[in-house]
Amino acid sequence: MFYLLILVVAASRFLPHPPNVACVGALGLFAGCYLVGRRAYLVPLAVLLLSDLAGHLLSVPGMGFYNPVTMALVYAGALAAVPVGRWMRSNQSKLRLPAGSLAASSLFFLISNFGVWLGGWYPMTGFGLLACYTSAIPFFGYTIAGDLLFTFLLFGAYQWSSQPLTLQRRAFAKANV
Repeated sequence: MFYLLILVVAASRFLPHPPNVACVGALGLFAGCYLVGRRAYLVPLAVLLLSDLAGHLLSVPGMGFYNPVTMALVYAGALAAVPVGRWMRSNQSKLRLPAGSLAASSLFFLISNFGVWLGGWYPMTGFGLLACYTSAIPFFGYTIAGDLLFTFLLFGAYQWSSQPLTLQRRAFAKANV
C-alpha cells in the first residue's frame, strides 16, 4: 500500500498544480502516523528523491536538483511532518488532522525558507532573512491549503478503506440509489 502511495504522490508532483500544493507533507504525516521506525521517514524522502531525479532527468522546470543547502533543508522541512504524524497517532482529538496539518505546514515553511536564505538567494543579514520569509508568505497559503486537502484525503481514504467491507458496500449502494 505504501509503495503505491510513494509512486502516486511522486507522480502527482508532475501534474499541473499551484505552487506548493503537494501531497508530500500529508504523506509525511500519514507515514508518521501509520509506519513505525525509520520507514516513516523513508516514504516522503523516497517521494522527493524519485520525483526530483525524474524532474532532473526530464528537465522539468521547477523540479530536479538545485543548491544542495537549500535542497537539504527543503527535504528536512518535508521530513519534519513525520514526528508530527507520530503525535497525531497518540492524539485522538477531533482537531488532530487540521492541527497536525497546520503544524507540518508551518515547520516546512520555517525550515525550507531558512534553507532558501542559507542558499544565497537573499543577503546573509537579518534583513535578508526577514525578506526571505516575507517573500515566501504567499506560498505558505498554498502549502497550508495543499496539506489540509491532502491530509484529509489520505487519512479519510485510509479510514474508509479499513472499514469492514459490508459497510463500504452499504455506503456505495446508498450513493448509487
